[in-house]
Amino acid sequence: MALTASLRMVLAAPHRAGYPFIAAGAAVTFVGILVSAWLFWLGLGFTLFSLYFFRDPERVTPKRPHLAVAPADGHVCSIMLASPPLELGIGIEPRFRVAIFLSVIDVHVNRIPAAGQVTRIAYHAGTFVSANLDKASDENERNAVALRLPDGRDLAVVQIAGLIARRILCDIREGDQVFTGQRFGIIRFGSRTDLYLPPGVVPLVELGQTMIGGETVIADLSQALT
Repeated sequence: MALTASLRMVLAAPHRAGYPFIAAGAAVTFVGILVSAWLFWLGLGFTLFSLYFFRDPERVTPKRPHLAVAPADGHVCSIMLASPPLELGIGIEPRFRVAIFLSVIDVHVNRIPAAGQVTRIAYHAGTFVSANLDKASDENERNAVALRLPDGRDLAVVQIAGLIARRILCDIREGDQVFTGQRFGIIRFGSRTDLYLPPGVVPLVELGQTMIGGETVIADLSQALT
C-alpha cells in the first residue's frame, strides 16, 4: 500500500509550469537519437528530472473546520515570532511564523493553508541567499499573499525564492475566494514557503518535521477564539 502511494506521487502528472522544460528535454532526446548517444542521455536525464520536479500529486485535505494546513512540502526549518511582510498591510504585531524549506526533490506546488479571501498579493524583489536561512524571509525575492479568514482575522503565506530558484508563479488574484488545500502557485528549483498564523495561534508542528502540502495540519485556528 505504501509502495503504491509512493509510486502515485512520483508518477503524478506534472504542473503546467513544467511543460516547457519537459518539451525541451524531449526535443533534445529526439535529436540525440539522430545525432549522438551522449546528447540522447543528456536529454533523457533532463526530461526525467523535469517530470519528477514538476510532479503535482493529488492531496487529501482535512475537512475539519478551523485548521491551517501546510502550504508546501518540505521540512520545518524555523518556528519563531515575526512580523508579516509590511507590504501586505496586515499589521506589524509579531505572530508565529512557520517556515518550510523545499529541497530540489520536494513537490514544489504551493497550496492555500486555510479558506478565505485573498486581500493582498505583493511581490518584492530581493536577493537569492540559501532559503533555509532565517534572513531569507526578509532579504530574498518573495511573493506574499494575505488571506482574510471568515472570522475576520488575517494570515499570510509567502513564496520565497531560494539559492537557485529564479521563478515564482502565483495563480490567484486579489479578491479571489479560495479553499483549504487549493493549488495557488509553484516555485521553481528549490525554495521556501513561510506561513504567518493569526495572532495568538500557536503552531502544532515541530522544528524538522516533514510537511505534506495540503495535508499536514500546522495549527488549529480556533484556539485563539476560546
